[in-house]
Amino acid sequence: MDLRLKRAYEPAGPDDGVRILVDRLWPRGLSKAKAALDDWMKDIAPSTELRQWFGHDPERWTEFQRRYRAELRQHAEQLERIRALAKAGTVTLVYGARDEAHNDAVVLKKVLLKE
Repeated sequence: MDLRLKRAYEPAGPDDGVRILVDRLWPRGLSKAKAALDDWMKDIAPSTELRQWFGHDPERWTEFQRRYRAELRQHAEQLERIRALAKAGTVTLVYGARDEAHNDAVVLKKVLLKE
């Protein structure tokens, strides 16, 4: 599977393949044209409650990963859809967070590659 991660504010590239926004909220100040997305899977993003609790606090990262993985178990159909796309070609998971190491797309990619 060819899964990549990219911030929504980085320009889309020809090698991005299928671009899927995996955040519940649209990235601030970003036009739909600049985002160049093929899909927006808001339902696969962390719940509002989990996102607000985490607040991108690296000290909560381990617990956030555990809780988000538990939430992802309820989205098997969407996970399979992304896996199928990634087996057919490149898929770029697009996210808005500034922190490139501690965000939902990082966890999602790990889950997609593991199972």
